[in-house]
Amino acid sequence: MIDLRSDTVTHPTDEMRKAMAEALVGDDVYGDDPTVNRLEDRAAQIIGKEAALFVPSGTMGNQLAIMTHTKRGDEILAAAESHIVINEVGAMAVLSGVSVRQVVGNDGMVLASDIKEGFRPDNIHYPDTGLVCLENALGNGRVVPLDTMKASYGIAHELGLPVHLDGARVFNAALSLGVEAKEIAAYCDSVMFCLSKGLCAPIGSILAGDAEFIARARRNRKALGGGMRQVGVLAAPGLIALEKMTGRLQEDHDNARYLAEKLSQLEGVACDPNTTQINMVFFRIENPNFNDELMVETMCEKGILVSGGSTSGSYRVVTHNDISKPDLDLFLSVLSNLLSGEYLND
Repeated sequence: MIDLRSDTVTHPTDEMRKAMAEALVGDDVYGDDPTVNRLEDRAAQIIGKEAALFVPSGTMGNQLAIMTHTKRGDEILAAAESHIVINEVGAMAVLSGVSVRQVVGNDGMVLASDIKEGFRPDNIHYPDTGLVCLENALGNGRVVPLDTMKASYGIAHELGLPVHLDGARVFNAALSLGVEAKEIAAYCDSVMFCLSKGLCAPIGSILAGDAEFIARARRNRKALGGGMRQVGVLAAPGLIALEKMTGRLQEDHDNARYLAEKLSQLEGVACDPNTTQINMVFFRIENPNFNDELMVETMCEKGILVSGGSTSGSYRVVTHNDISKPDLDLFLSVLSNLLSGEYLND
C-alpha cells in the first residue's frame, strides 16, 4: 500500500533491522544499556543540550517536560492548534495537574506578544504561569522563523518562564530554515523530537535539556511506567535515524513540493505550493458535494491510504522514505478521476 496518511507509517530500513538484531543491551533502568547510552549522548550532542532521555513516544516526551517544569495548579501557555493541546488526550491535566491558556491565531505560532499578554501577574485569584510551550515545525506544516523563536524565548525568560519545544519534526524545520537543529533548540530550555516521524525508527523520541532537568525527567519517566529494560534493540535504529535518515529529508520535501505544485494545477483543488515548507501538503476540494468517504474508499481500492478531510475541510498528505514520485502520480491520477466523477458508478 502507498501510505500517505503520515510520516509515522514508515518501515524500519534493512540497516535498522540488522542493527536491532545485533544491538548490545543491558538494563536501562540501571543505566546499563550501552546502546541507549550512546543514543542519548549522541542526541544531546546533535540537539545542543547537556543531556537527553530516550522515551517511547513524543507524547510522553512532551508530558514529561510539562511534569518536570511545572507544579500542580500551574497554567501553561500554548497555541490552541498545538499537538500538546489537541492531540495528547488532555494528559497535562491528568498527569501534571496543570491547565492551559491557549494562544489563538498567528497561524499556530506563539509570539513574544502572546507570552507577554498571557502571563499571569501575581494575584490570589490567578494560577501561576509555569511554562511556555512552542512548536517547530508546526502541525500545519509551517516552520517558525528563528527570529520569532528568539523573541519568544527572550520574553519568556524575562518573565522567569521556562520554554519547552515540541520539536517532533525539528529536523524538517531545520532543513527548511537552512540551519542545524541545535540552532532551533537554542531557543528553548527543553526539546522533544521524534525518531519515528520521517526518520524510519520503529518507535521512540528524545527529550533533551540540561543535566539537572533530565535527571528529574528520568525519575518522572519511571513514575509513568516508562522505565524500560533491554531497550537497546530500539535505540539502535534510533541512532541510525539520527545519523543517517536526517540526511535524506530533502527528498521528502522535494516530493511534497512536487505534489503541491501538481495539486495546484488540478481543477477543483485549492492548494498553495508556497505553504508547503516541510513534508506535509494541505489542500481543499472546492466542490461542496465532493464525497469524502468515497475518496478514502476508492483510494484504498487503488492501493493508496489517505486520511479523510478535517472538520475544516482540509486534506493532508505526508511524504516520507517509503513514498516515491510515481506513488504521488498515482494518487494524483486517482484524485483527478474522482473529481471528474469517473469512479462514481464503478
